[in-house]
Amino acid sequence: MKSIQIGFIGAGGIARAHAFSLNSLKYYYSDAPEINLVSVASIREESRSDFAKSYGFSMAQNMDEFVKNDELNTVFILGPNKVHYEHLKLALEMPNVTRIYLEKPVCSSKSEEKHMKSILENIGSKINIQVGFQYLLTSSIREAYAFWKSGTLGKPIHFNLKYYHGDYLQKSYRDKRQTRLTPAPDGGAMADLGSHGISLLMAFFGEDLQILSALQSGSFEDVPENSDLFSSISLVHPKTKVVGNMSASRVSSGTGDLVYFEIFAEKGALRFSSHSVDYFEYYLEETGQWIKQPVGSHYKPITSFPSGHVPPGWLRSMIHAHYIFLTGNDEKAFVPDLNHGLAVQRVVRETATHLAVFRDEIS
Repeated sequence: MKSIQIGFIGAGGIARAHAFSLNSLKYYYSDAPEINLVSVASIREESRSDFAKSYGFSMAQNMDEFVKNDELNTVFILGPNKVHYEHLKLALEMPNVTRIYLEKPVCSSKSEEKHMKSILENIGSKINIQVGFQYLLTSSIREAYAFWKSGTLGKPIHFNLKYYHGDYLQKSYRDKRQTRLTPAPDGGAMADLGSHGISLLMAFFGEDLQILSALQSGSFEDVPENSDLFSSISLVHPKTKVVGNMSASRVSSGTGDLVYFEIFAEKGALRFSSHSVDYFEYYLEETGQWIKQPVGSHYKPITSFPSGHVPPGWLRSMIHAHYIFLTGNDEKAFVPDLNHGLAVQRVVRETATHLAVFRDEIS
């Protein structure tokens, strides 16, 4: 495989996580490709220069310089949500780029969604675009997905998914993250946290998932009312008729960083909690028992670093997401492409419309 010549657009917190994961690949996978961290671009010169120096990039460039850099064949789009679409267009114009890792959300408006669909039609399979829903690659979710797809539990009936934390209850935390408090669908709990949940539900049930209604709660003077701190949506999958609720919260006190997911089906049930990341559970009607399925860090290929029994975490799933992005070597995984990202963004955008209706009804 040709060496991977990587450039980052963005030098913030999520960029640090990606730099860590890329630098860690060689420890986990014996067949990891050769990686060269070539360039990082961001608006502020000081920010990109410090990032390049700290995390091993050969150079820091402004955007004009970056898009003309013909060394690059792989681009990570990691800037603010509202510029993901513009940065994707720029990356696609770079002559030697064949891989783009696009952090969610893929875009911020209906018109951008429409233009992205046209982009997909034009590029076909020439460029590999993977979207940053790496929660799908959390080891227990990955194994639960494979179990669900086996058909053992039969037809789904209803589901429930929660993605909660409480940090935004603190004003000091909100002050540091003003860009995350922009109006939905660009910002807010459903765009930031809930999009991971929508992605997970679409992986399990299908990308034509439909939203029926939405609720919103939580308010502070320094938060725009159209930026949801807590939101809950009702969803249906038209083909299977499975229905359920999904909620996202930045203001649920005492939850830590919680993802809880359960499916109830004709032959049993399945559940997972991020508070117990090293296993998922399933119930079979024929046995009348809940079964705990230990997973550990059970990725393919099996990794011996630090051990296959180490509980998986958020960064570990990102490392595997990068491995798949650069090699394609995991047939078992659900890999979120741009079509998937656009399907998620449709529901996020429609959530914003339903939330506006809800606010009008209770005002």
